[in-house]
Order: sequence, then C-alpha cells, then structure tokens
Amino acid sequence: MDLDAELALRHEIFSALDQLVAAKGGALTRPELFNFELHGSRLPLVDGQRGIRNPASFSSTLSVMSTPNGPYSDEVVGESLHSYAYTVGDINKGDNRKLRRSVETRLPMIFLQWIDVDGIRYVPIYPVYAIQDDPENRKIIIALDKKLLDVADPLHLSPVEKRYAQRVTEQRLHQPQFRSQVLIAYKKRCAVCRLARPELLEAAHIIADKKLHGSAEIANGLSLCRIHHAAFDTNLIGFSPDLRVHVGATLRAAENEGPILKFALRGLQSAELMVPETEQYRPSPERLAERFEEFRTAQPLTKVANMDVASVESIPWGAE
Repeated sequence: MDLDAELALRHEIFSALDQLVAAKGGALTRPELFNFELHGSRLPLVDGQRGIRNPASFSSTLSVMSTPNGPYSDEVVGESLHSYAYTVGDINKGDNRKLRRSVETRLPMIFLQWIDVDGIRYVPIYPVYAIQDDPENRKIIIALDKKLLDVADPLHLSPVEKRYAQRVTEQRLHQPQFRSQVLIAYKKRCAVCRLARPELLEAAHIIADKKLHGSAEIANGLSLCRIHHAAFDTNLIGFSPDLRVHVGATLRAAENEGPILKFALRGLQSAELMVPETEQYRPSPERLAERFEEFRTAQPLTKVANMDVASVESIPWGAE
C-alpha cells in the first residue's frame, strides 16, 4: 500500500488500541497484543517470538517491544530519547530493513514498554517516531513526540529541546507506566470504593511527584477512581497510616448535595482502604503518615451540627 494509506491504517489501529488500553487499565498482555483485532479481523501488534513487528503489507515497522536483557534491548539515550537495537544478522535484510526504513518513512509506530507486576505486561506508548538511524552501533533512535522529528542533533539536544523531551517522556512514558503498575497491583479496583472500571481509575501519588521523594513506585501510589482521587488531592478526604478513610471538615459540614456527598464521600468515614495482596506493593506507612499530616493541617474551621470543628486533629484515627 502507499504511505498515505498506510498512515491512515496506522491511525485506525491507534484508535482501536485506545479503546483496548482504556478497558484494560493501561497495560496489555502479550496474548492480548498478539490477538488484537481491527474491524473484526485479527491484526497482531507483536510478532510471535521477536520484539519487532513488521506486517508484510507495511513499508516499515509497526511496533517495537522492550525486552530487558533480551536481544531487542532498548535504552534511554541523548536526553530522554530511546535507542532500539537491530536484530542479529544483515542490517539490510529481514526485520532490520523495515526497522531502518522507519526513519525514512516517518510513519508513527508503537513502543511497548515492559513492566512486571504480578506477571509481565506491556504499556503501549504511541505514536512514537524513528528519528535517526545508527548502523555503526546497530540501532535506531526513537522519539516520543512528532515535534522531535526535525531536531538538528537527536543525541545532543539544545536546552529547550531537552526540557521539552523530558516533559514528553514524563507525560507519555513514565505516567502511563506508573498508572498501569498501580492499577495492576490493586486488581484494577479503587482502593476506597472498590469500583472496578479501569476507564474511571487513576494512579494517585501519596507524596506528590513534584517532591523529591514523590517517586513513581507502587508503594507511593493508590488506585483511586476519579472522584476519590480528586477528593484526596484537594484534602477533602485523607488516609491515615492505619489504612482508614477520613472525611474532612468541609464535606462533613456540607448539606443538600445529593447521594454522591452522602454515600460516596461522607459515608466513607472510617472505611478501610483496600490494599494489594503483595506486601511490597502496599502503601508505605511513612508516606501515608506524612501525607495525612498535610490533610489534617489543611482542614478549615467549619460548623458541623452546631459544633465548631477546626480540623480532624481531635478525631482519633479510625474513629466514627
């Protein structure tokens, strides 16, 4: 097919992949990628054994798979770009031919980021672009954003290009990877209300990622539905180190706001958080304690049933 038709087909693949990724919580198993369907017809996004997917009718590579310690390794290079290794053999034949041609066609590809949380899965990052061929070192350079296609020197970005590339990497690679890991650890349920709709779940940082110790690791994360994530981030609710939910003074004072307030927020006082079965994935008590102190400090002076409530400091953890 010609390049315009192939580009249109790739965009159709991305649209269908959007739906599948949303339904699965951000990460897919290899069988799910292998049995991917478009318009009712099977169109594998991965090869049976190899890390590069080159459909016969495509001019260049469709997807590359991260495989740590494998023959198709990737690594971060040149300020937030990725390199991807050629396969073994002649650089002008087989998978290598189409992989190298991706630099010429500039067609968008899929980068499958490997994660291992209760089993190996892949976070699809797309569209990504092959921006430089390096035959001497048997690899191509991949950028996560189309705006980096025309940089003068991909391995030596200008300060402005570097800041942009790092921001894109955080938004398009690190954040989706963190979300997928947290949702998998929590069995794709909200830790507060147990909602099991991945489309409505997010990964909340216990310690904000803007802080130096707000690392993107599962023990610093909670799987929360959107409403409870927003309530947590704005200190309307808090979580104590004994894994109990605390409803802040503002919500406890509110009235006539319907069933969401009554049942999904105020009704949560003293509810127990659901945590992962695997101990290493459970929320860090130290981080919960630090974040809970922020919640307590943020509580305003509010009237609740003719009683002045300055904060939740007078309420023991776990109290009704």
